[in-house]
Amino acid sequence: MTIPADLTGLSDTLLMTALVVACAYVIRRDVAMRLLGIMSLLSLLTFFAHVTELSGPIRILGILTASTPVILAVIFQTDLRRTLLALGKRSPQSSEGEGDNETVEELLKALREMADKQIGALIVLVRHIPLDHIINVGTQIEAKVTSELLNSIFLPYSPIHDGAVIIENGKLTKAGCLLPLSQNPDIAKSFGTRHRAALGLSELSDSYVVVVSEETGKISLVHDAKITYDMEHGELRRSLKKALAVKRQT
Repeated sequence: MTIPADLTGLSDTLLMTALVVACAYVIRRDVAMRLLGIMSLLSLLTFFAHVTELSGPIRILGILTASTPVILAVIFQTDLRRTLLALGKRSPQSSEGEGDNETVEELLKALREMADKQIGALIVLVRHIPLDHIINVGTQIEAKVTSELLNSIFLPYSPIHDGAVIIENGKLTKAGCLLPLSQNPDIAKSFGTRHRAALGLSELSDSYVVVVSEETGKISLVHDAKITYDMEHGELRRSLKKALAVKRQT
């Protein structure tokens, strides 16, 4: 029994739609829902083109369908890279429990003090994905997290105040680190270099990044390429506990 050409073309399009949407769902769920609508429309157009036997639209739609994975790889290259990094670098020996309350409180105290004095700060809380492949510059410290240490690092006359501090497994491991800047053109122009650096790192890892604005004293939290500006104290405490709950063997 031979399958009509129009049904074969339609089945190919539907299969491609399912694969593309499934891949997009793994990368970003909100993107997957928008792609579902676009690919559904493409499938309908392909079906009507086959039914009406319009050879021109059939060829064009066939090229579009075949090129869809390449087009999406270009459009969503940042999300795709972040997903591949997560798959390649996720540690099998990581676990989540309760964040260290002492470390959380020291962080909150330091953030409040720096926000009151409008001292700019950039603090990275490492989770499952290690950052050795992303951050190559920084001063090794390996110290307990205290508000006094954080304040001294970010004081304007400190030689490493412009860089980021890295906190991993509840320890302050590095300072003065340079983070990759986000190239997202949709970032608000009011955000400075610290916010762009925080967004850039969150696009490539699952880390939480806390930013204290030097201009406004507002505290922002950046995670999963999303920024929450001017965090409320209780919400910030909950987010810090979640971020510090990961314990990873190195």
